[in-house]
Parts: sequence; C-alpha cells; structure tokens
Amino acid sequence: MAPRVDFAHFFDYLVLARVPLLDPIGAQPDELYTRTYGFGLGSIRGTLIHIADIEWGYVQRLLGRDYTREESPFTEARYLGLALFAAAWRAHEPTTRRALAGIDDPSRQVEYVSRNFSPPQRTRTTAGGVAGQLLFHEIHHRAQVMAMLRLAGVPVQDLDYSRLMWQRTPATE
Repeated sequence: MAPRVDFAHFFDYLVLARVPLLDPIGAQPDELYTRTYGFGLGSIRGTLIHIADIEWGYVQRLLGRDYTREESPFTEARYLGLALFAAAWRAHEPTTRRALAGIDDPSRQVEYVSRNFSPPQRTRTTAGGVAGQLLFHEIHHRAQVMAMLRLAGVPVQDLDYSRLMWQRTPATE
C-alpha cells in the first residue's frame, strides 16, 4: 500500500500563502484589483475568484456531489470587492481542508460529467487526482496574480513552500 498523502497539509500551505498575496492587494487602490490584463482570467479579481470557484467545485467532486456552475458561491457578480471575497474564501477553507483530510483512499475512482465543455465531457480520475489538481490549480493561477501585481509595481514573492513551511534556524558550526 502506498504511503498516505496528507493533502490537507499541502492545503494549509496554500492558505498560509494567501495572506502575503491578498494583503498587498488590499493595500492598493480598488482599481488594481479590477485592472485588465491580457492573461490569466483577465484581472486579479477574475483570477482569484476563479481559483476559489474551482476549489469549491473540486470539493463538491471529492464529496461525490454533482453540481451546476450556477450553484457556485464564487462569482464576480457576487464579490465586486476584495474584502467580501477574501472573507468568503476564508470561510470556505475549513470545508476544503476537511474534504482533503477525508481522503482515505487517494486511488478511489471519481467520475463525473462536466458540462463546462461543449459538448459535455465525462471525466474519470481519482480522489488523489482531484486533490492534486485543486492544489496545483491554485499555484498556477497564483503565479498569474503575482505577475499582474509585478506589472503594477507591487512585487509579491517568497511564497514558495519551503519558505513558508520549513523550519529554519541559524546554523551554529
């Protein structure tokens, strides 16, 4: 049997990295949050809400629930400003963490029909595959937000897993 992967631990890293990402955005004029860029989901707001929306959807898949896009609590129309969105995303963190911590068998089959494609597509994967995609998806789009911020003159860096999660102390030789 393969060793158990602690997906919730890796999610804890994402949650920790959200603070140094969101705080500098909140310290900027609202215009920065909605400024249009030619990549990602077009804006910091669009990209961040997309991350939360997809996270919510993958949690539904892990819980064995089918859903429609209209059911997602994370839409740009609902969260025009960063503060309300960030609060809603934080409120969803325990649900995501529980779903990831509850993966007892990463090889458990997960199958669903995605109506986000035309024509709809049947997806077959595993619970571990859904968890991995949830985690990697955020990192992918977080890099886009970081690039947008850098273009706006607000560099955010050092969000690497090893920087935030590993313990380091001065070496005494």
